[in-house]
Amino acid sequence: MPVFHETAHASRELRIKRSRARPLPRLSAQPDSSRNIGQDDSERFEVVVIGAGPAGLFLTLLLARYGLSDSLACFDKKPGTLKAGQADGLQPRTLEVFSTLGLHHEILDDGCHMSEVAFWNPSTRGGIERTAFVPDVVVPARYKHEVTIHQGRIERILEEDFQAYSPSRSIFRATEFVDFSLDPVTDSEYPVRVKIDVMGDDESVQRKVVRAKHLVGADGAHSRVRRSMGLQLHGDTTDHIWGVVDFVADTNFPDIRKRCAIHSDTGSVMVIPRERIASGHYLTRLYVQIKDGIAPAAEEGATLDEKAKARQRRAAITLESILEQGKRVFAPYKIAIKPGTVVDWWAAYQIGQRMTPSSTLKDENGVERVFLVGDACHTHSPKAGQGMNVSMMDSYNLAWKLAHSIHGLSPKSAPHASLSNARYQQNTPRTVLNTFESERLGVARQLIEFDSKFSSMFSGQIGAEDSVEGLTHEEFLKVFSDGSGFTSGCGVEYEPSIIVDRDISTQNGGVINSTKSSVAGDDYLSGILRPGRRLLDTVVRRYADANLRHIHDEIPSTGRYCIFVFATHDLVDRQNDNRPSISAQALEAICHDIIPAYPTDTIELVTLHPFRTRDFEWDQMPSCLKDFAEMSFHGPVGTEPLYEIYGVSEDGGAVVVIRPDGYVGAVKCLSDVRSLESYFDNCLVRVDALGGGK
Repeated sequence: MPVFHETAHASRELRIKRSRARPLPRLSAQPDSSRNIGQDDSERFEVVVIGAGPAGLFLTLLLARYGLSDSLACFDKKPGTLKAGQADGLQPRTLEVFSTLGLHHEILDDGCHMSEVAFWNPSTRGGIERTAFVPDVVVPARYKHEVTIHQGRIERILEEDFQAYSPSRSIFRATEFVDFSLDPVTDSEYPVRVKIDVMGDDESVQRKVVRAKHLVGADGAHSRVRRSMGLQLHGDTTDHIWGVVDFVADTNFPDIRKRCAIHSDTGSVMVIPRERIASGHYLTRLYVQIKDGIAPAAEEGATLDEKAKARQRRAAITLESILEQGKRVFAPYKIAIKPGTVVDWWAAYQIGQRMTPSSTLKDENGVERVFLVGDACHTHSPKAGQGMNVSMMDSYNLAWKLAHSIHGLSPKSAPHASLSNARYQQNTPRTVLNTFESERLGVARQLIEFDSKFSSMFSGQIGAEDSVEGLTHEEFLKVFSDGSGFTSGCGVEYEPSIIVDRDISTQNGGVINSTKSSVAGDDYLSGILRPGRRLLDTVVRRYADANLRHIHDEIPSTGRYCIFVFATHDLVDRQNDNRPSISAQALEAICHDIIPAYPTDTIELVTLHPFRTRDFEWDQMPSCLKDFAEMSFHGPVGTEPLYEIYGVSEDGGAVVVIRPDGYVGAVKCLSDVRSLESYFDNCLVRVDALGGGK
């Protein structure tokens, strides 16, 4: 007979399984699995995603993590994940986001890190010569490099993580979207009627109809969802023709394992080093400018004849012509396919910068029912490495807003939506979900503008009289460096809205930012706090166990808001009349009044202190600090100027709201902490509005 007999709660079984993020709380009614068939015999889902590329899979995964796994479907016409080609690069901001989801390890371990860029230009002796090395990422970021790794592998990583959250099959392949319609009469709760064609193993096709509360088109540049919305991509398609090829290179070019921008008298090439493959070789990607003149491709709305001619012009580009042009640009260096290997993938394309005028469709009640993300609403060249990154960040922005709306966490109309400056009153989003279109279309416009300039300059010829604006190496280098904030993803800034409280006010006819009283400085890329900008990562020391932590690890992507309190030196002191200090008063108001005013487990607390020594104890601080933030109470590491990095005075402190996507939502003074309620009233329903409920 055993001496010890273990008895344990059933929840302990979860301890031996892989870690999972806890879902968001839900205030709305859970979907009734017994009623998942609508009146028209259609299967019903709260969200239907069309397209299982990076944008669609990332959105599907995030929604499952937030708690929608039982009422979620993703349809894709391909039979499986991508096997070759397409996108291959992850920017620093995307890597930061992946790290908050625990999805970064394999990517960082097996991907190729691009930390440096080599610039090559025409040599006076003929051929090309190296003219500069510059860092690939010149802005502060947790990851000071890009990572290249095959898109199909990223898709597989996303899908494997999704399987841990979805108990049932929710990703349906070999299923093609046909069209949709809004039909609230038949089913007002699931008004989006989606037609799909399901391909059988015997190549038969079965037409089905499914119902959804919301539909998301993540189905690429030729999006059928976009067309069903009555939208088109607008913009320019240039006559710059490029070939792209992935292969194992046999070359004496010295920088083949670095990212390179090569301008020669015969054309331009971009070198993108790639990951190691199963054979043990390392792939290289070349983007090769094709010098032969080819007319622009036909726009959407062109005749079938015009589109056919455009396809014929692109078909004139062959693998052999791409490689031969590449050899001319690399001269006097040699480059060829390594003997015993084959080309992994190749394609030809024309550079175009186009986007849709809108990315959502509302029903008759003004509720947004259909959304576009990724290439479905913006297309551009791959030169700046933005496609997969911007697309997944569209999904990252949409996912938490959609989940909050479906879960009943966000108000149906923000009570404090009007902003004092008239410039921001027009078309002000009234709900959290409304802000998706305004925020991400703003990023898309920046992307189109930057990509147009960068692609035109890259396609120019250094030193040539007929080049783009008399292009010089210095001009090209400046565009590359100045654009690093945007291309890295770290410089994205959202405009003031109900979830970006820039605290705009007017003074003497001008606009001032009243957060100046709690934050000083304007170098936002380097970390100065600004609503609408991401929170910069820093390393801090946790007080409870003296462990070093990344600040970004305190704001994992679980769909929750977080309040950062930058306490001052008075944290462990009392005022002269023995009242709690300003820091203590702020913490007590947050812990006892603000956080409890909103649904449980939707707001978290992180507290920072300015002390560089640990000569104080828990009982010297407000008791609520240990209760609410024992393992999220941090201070600087050594002489690290923690507060200075964020523009916060150690004597003045600040209170900062971090949105669920890691962006700063509001910055307030410690003495003005009560004004956070106006911000959160726009973002979350109040408990007292639920009748004292959940």
